[in-house]
Amino acid sequence: MSDMTGDYYSLEVWLPIFINAILSLSFYLITSRIIPKLCPMFINARLYGFDLNKTNSEKVPEALGVVAGCMYLIAMFLFIPIPFGSAVLQNSYFPHDELVKLVAALLSICCMLLLGFADDVLDLRWRHKLLLPTVASLPLLMVYYVTYNSTTIIVPKPLRLAFGFSVNLGVLYYLFMSLLAVFCTNAINILAGVNGLEAGQSIVIAMSLATFNFCELSGEQWRTHQFSLFFLMPFIAVNLALLKYNWYPSRVFVGDTFCYFAGMTFAVVGILGIFSKTLLLFFIPQVVNFLYSVPQLFHILPCPRHRMPRMNKISGLLEASKFECKEDELTSLGRLILDVAGKLSLVQLSRKDGVISGNNLTIINFVLVKVGPLHEAHLTSVLLTIQVLCSGLAFLIRYPMASIFYDVPR
Repeated sequence: MSDMTGDYYSLEVWLPIFINAILSLSFYLITSRIIPKLCPMFINARLYGFDLNKTNSEKVPEALGVVAGCMYLIAMFLFIPIPFGSAVLQNSYFPHDELVKLVAALLSICCMLLLGFADDVLDLRWRHKLLLPTVASLPLLMVYYVTYNSTTIIVPKPLRLAFGFSVNLGVLYYLFMSLLAVFCTNAINILAGVNGLEAGQSIVIAMSLATFNFCELSGEQWRTHQFSLFFLMPFIAVNLALLKYNWYPSRVFVGDTFCYFAGMTFAVVGILGIFSKTLLLFFIPQVVNFLYSVPQLFHILPCPRHRMPRMNKISGLLEASKFECKEDELTSLGRLILDVAGKLSLVQLSRKDGVISGNNLTIINFVLVKVGPLHEAHLTSVLLTIQVLCSGLAFLIRYPMASIFYDVPR
C-alpha cells in the first residue's frame, strides 16, 4: 500500500511538471517563429525605435515583449486543465482553491501585460508606473487572503530577545507584498538600456527561482513550489525565444511591456508560492541598482531621460553616460550625496567653471567607470555574469547561512 501511495505521489508531483515542460518547449519553438513574422506589423503601426548605440538608423520594432507575453498566456491557458485532471477523472475532491490561485495569478499577469503595452504606446508618467502594478496586484492579495492569510513572520535569532520568536505583521504584510509587486515590475525597467539585458536578467532570475523550487519539491510545501514551476518554465521558454532577437545586435526591443510582464510573473510566484522574502534574494543586483539610483530617481540629483551608456563613435565602445548641472543649483542634500559618493568612489566626478558632472547612477554606468569602455555585447555578458554570481550568493544565504538566523531542521 505504501508503494502505491509513493507511486501516486510521484505521479502527482512530476507528471504535471513534465507536461508543462513539453508545452514550454513547444511554445519556445512557436515564439521563435512568430516574432520575426510580426516585426513588419509593429513597424507599420509605428511601434518602433532607433538604437541610440548603433551607427545605423534602422527601425527596430518596439514592445515585442507583448508577443512573448501573449504566447506565455496562451501556454498557461492551455495548461489550466492539467493539474486538475486526476481529480476530474477519479471524481474525487476538486481543489477549488488551487484553481482560484491559478486563475487569479493569470489575471494579474494579463492585467500587467495590458498596462505595460499601454505604457509603450502612450508613454505614461512615472507615477502611473507605480500605481499600475499596485492595482494589478490586488487579485493576488485577495487570493492570498482567502487561501493563506498568514501574516506572521519568524524573527531572526539575533533579534528574538527584543521581538520574540515571531511577529504578526497584519496589514503591513499585505503592504509589503503590494510593494514587492511594484518593485519587481520596475526594478528590471531601471536596470536596462543595452541589448539583451532586460530579457537576459529575467531569464537568469527565472532559472534561479526554478532551481530553488525544484530543490524544495521534496518538502512539505511541495504544492506551492510545484505551482511556481508551472509559471516559471513557460516564462523561461518564451523569453529564451525573445532573447534570440533582442541580443546584440538587437533586431527587436522588448519595451516596458516586457518589464511589467516579467516583474508581475516573479511577484506571482513569490507571493502565491509563499517565498516572497526569498524572492528578493534573487533580485540582489536590482535592489543594489535601485538604491544606487535613488538620488536620481527622486530628482535629488539631475536625472536625464535616458541614462543608458553612450557609444564612442570612434572606438565603437560604450562609455558611461553623464549628468551635469551648475553646483549652485544643487540642494544641500544633493551636494552632500555627491561629496560622500565621490569619496567612496561610487561616482566619477569632475568640476569645471562652476559646473559639476558625474556618471549616471546605474550599475551599468558604474561597471563602465570601473572597467573602462566595453563593446555592448561584452557589457551585457559582464552584467549577466554579475546576475549569475548574485544568484549563487542568494543560494548561499538561503541554505548554508540560514542556520545562523533561523532554526533550520536537520
